[in-house]
Amino acid sequence: MDKPSGLITVDGFRQLLQDQHPFATRIGAEILDIGHGTASLRLPPDDAHTRLGGIISGPMLMALADLTLYAAVVGATGNAEAVTSSLSINFIRGAPPGGVVAQARILKTGRICSGEVHLYPDGNGQPVAHAISTWALPRS
Repeated sequence: MDKPSGLITVDGFRQLLQDQHPFATRIGAEILDIGHGTASLRLPPDDAHTRLGGIISGPMLMALADLTLYAAVVGATGNAEAVTSSLSINFIRGAPPGGVVAQARILKTGRICSGEVHLYPDGNGQPVAHAISTWALPRS
């Protein structure tokens, strides 16, 4: 069965970030895929993302999780005005230096959307973090 396409394309989401959320482009995340309520983004390797101990910093992982969930929400609803209402993250293990891939899926849509995201180091099937989030969508 084909995966439903999202209500925004990868190129459309890149343009949205440039036009309305330029701060989001600062982490340098690569947009891999956006579907209907799903998204995959990648934080590329960068020494500036690491902290003491040589692991990827928690704030970088949180930013990646939030941005990936935003892509999934926009992919599911088409509403670029969605805002994070809550974000809770569990750091499972240290993220080794290198790239990190985030895979998000939306569990519920409506005026409040709920979703989750798993973060994995490049080339490794063991997650380094898991986040859950809710998003508020403004009334039309």
